[in-house]
Order: sequence, then C-alpha cells, then structure tokens
Amino acid sequence: MITINPYLNFAGNTEEAFNFYRSVFGGDFLTIIRFKDMGGAACDSTPENENKVAPEDENKIMHIALPVGKGNMLMATDMIGEMAKTLNHGNSHSVCINGENVEESGNLFKGLAEGGMTLVPFDRSTWGTYFGMLVDKFGIQWMIDCPVNQ
Repeated sequence: MITINPYLNFAGNTEEAFNFYRSVFGGDFLTIIRFKDMGGAACDSTPENENKVAPEDENKIMHIALPVGKGNMLMATDMIGEMAKTLNHGNSHSVCINGENVEESGNLFKGLAEGGMTLVPFDRSTWGTYFGMLVDKFGIQWMIDCPVNQ
C-alpha cells in the first residue's frame, strides 16, 4: 500500500492550523515536537545562529503529525529563521482528499471552508464525482473528491 502524506510549512501558526484541522478530521496528534524540545538544534544554520533557536521560536512547532483516514498523515512545521523569510503560500499545491461517501466529503469541505474561500463549490462534477476546491483560512488549497455511488 502506498500512502502520500502532505507536509505543510507555516509562518508561525502551525499549532493554530493543526488544531483547526483536528476539529475537522477528528483524532489526536501522533507527534508534536517544539523547537525547544530539540536541545538547541535548529534549522537556521547561518553562521551567527548555528545550532541556536531564537527565544521567540522555542515554542513553535518543529514537527506535527495528524492521522487522517486510513494510513494517511497530515504533517507540518513552522518555518523559522532564514527559512521563514522565503515562505510563500501560493497556488502551487493542493491537498486532495477522497472521502468515503458524499456526506462525509461534504462535511469535510464545509469544515475546511470555514473562515476560508470556496473556489469551486462542493457539488456533482462533469466527470461523475462530487468535487469542490477551497482555500482554508491558513492559505492552504484543498480539493475534496468523492464518487457519486459511494
């Protein structure tokens, strides 16, 4: 079985985003590691900051994982230091979810759309599924798809 586990990058609000995602998908975090838990090691490897976490970044999320569905994991990190300066949320990626049935898929769409922007309303598509696209309140694009007969 092959699984694809999206890994998202945030500009300091990973914890807020993942609490929201947990409210939509349910379940508990499998892993939550803060930068302060890394014993001083950080991703900011510039010479002046080598192996140091800035005090304002210590409580940010180094890694978080939320099981979603069967065998899938949604994961993320807060970008800190120099990496944070290059983070751009854009339209170069989407997380696609294939729901078990139309009701479940519609509920996921509704939950993720809360506070965000609907791009394509969740409805019957021309290709024979129920489909919708949205950008959630954290700037992440989602596609929800479900065969009509499920």
